[in-house]
Amino acid sequence: MLRKCDFAPGEYYHIYNRGNDKRPIFLNHGDYFRFLLLLYVANHRQPIHLSDWQGKSLPMSVIWSKNYGEKLVDIGVYCLMPNHFHLLVREREEAGISKFMKKLLTGFSMYFNKKHNRTGKLFEGPFKASHVNNDRYLNYLFAYIHLNPIRTIDPIGWEKRVVRDPKSAEGFLNRYEYSSYPFYSGRHRPSDSILTPAVFPGYFSTHKAFSEFIRDWIHCQGESLP
Repeated sequence: MLRKCDFAPGEYYHIYNRGNDKRPIFLNHGDYFRFLLLLYVANHRQPIHLSDWQGKSLPMSVIWSKNYGEKLVDIGVYCLMPNHFHLLVREREEAGISKFMKKLLTGFSMYFNKKHNRTGKLFEGPFKASHVNNDRYLNYLFAYIHLNPIRTIDPIGWEKRVVRDPKSAEGFLNRYEYSSYPFYSGRHRPSDSILTPAVFPGYFSTHKAFSEFIRDWIHCQGESLP
């Protein structure tokens, strides 16, 4: 299937994909962690050799701080869900997104199939992409992607685009480890090196401003989730 989206340096894109037949692509913390690691390591021009670290007791701070050279894309937002993922990226160089996604998905598929003793394709097809061509859409994606984990605790509410228990939803998002939410809310981690937020619009002047932005969506009355 051809992707109906042309990529260009300096432009923003929403990238997403899910497991084949909607099956899970993350079965445990190790799977999530490997994908997060690949978001950083695969986002460079040089080949990746994660096997070089197997059997080594390298501190995570060393792995996340290693300089691999120029990045292929800028990542502003990410969220990993049990059977799919979302990325908000900016292309840095010609074909940067295509190169990055090939390394990311190939590397993770090889890891997943070997670890879980399976064969066949892991993802349902080529990754999907939409061009983020206006400021309103870009701002919307900061909410939509970060709110995605709510569907794991309230799938019925998510389908109806409402939050039925705002307090629980906000607490769950604050605890969710597999998204960029902690970075924007002020809880920094070594994996923050995945992100290059400076090239995205400064919608949130403070961590509090981001938290209030998300809270407005969660607690909206008479409105719906993005």
